[in-house]
Amino acid sequence: MFNLIRRDVILQKKLLLTFIPFIAFFIIMDSNPALIFLVASIFIPFNAFGYDEKAETNILLNSLPYTRTEIIASRYVGAIVYMILSVGMTSLALFVFDKPFTVTDIAIGGGLFLVFAAFTFPLFQIFKPGHITTVVLISFIPLAGIGPHIVMFLAEHLPAITDFIVNLSIPALYTGVAVIIITLYAVSWGVTTFIYQRKAF
Repeated sequence: MFNLIRRDVILQKKLLLTFIPFIAFFIIMDSNPALIFLVASIFIPFNAFGYDEKAETNILLNSLPYTRTEIIASRYVGAIVYMILSVGMTSLALFVFDKPFTVTDIAIGGGLFLVFAAFTFPLFQIFKPGHITTVVLISFIPLAGIGPHIVMFLAEHLPAITDFIVNLSIPALYTGVAVIIITLYAVSWGVTTFIYQRKAF
């Protein structure tokens, strides 16, 4: 499985040269640090899916000595590995540009990435390859823009939920959110594995 994760980096080695300029653009534009961590985390995993769509890599992968469970596991484990590496590189870039950020920014960016991945990874197995990556990434832009407004709207119109969240202690709130995100990611992993095992290539 490690070789499958490493394969994504090798295939994208030229594209990875644009990673720092890509992140630098968001830093220079004075974007929210949480958003910067989010887009940095998305960079490698979704580019890997884009490459596989164009090259029809699944046919090749299924001819190698890997089970379909291992192939999907490499996607989900790899996404976490790349997220950690991206967070490290982004933190360094923010430090170089003298832009302040907090652990909370990292947690929000990483958490949002895992949620986004949990909802979109199964789509790559449900729909026919072609332009799924483009559609997903284009959809991310408006979602990132309207997401905060939706949260504010819900906070204003659902006071019971808002009061419940406000009354939670910080450790309880973080733990609850972490459990929800991990559960979503695990369920997504299981669903994607179930779909992929029954696909014909």
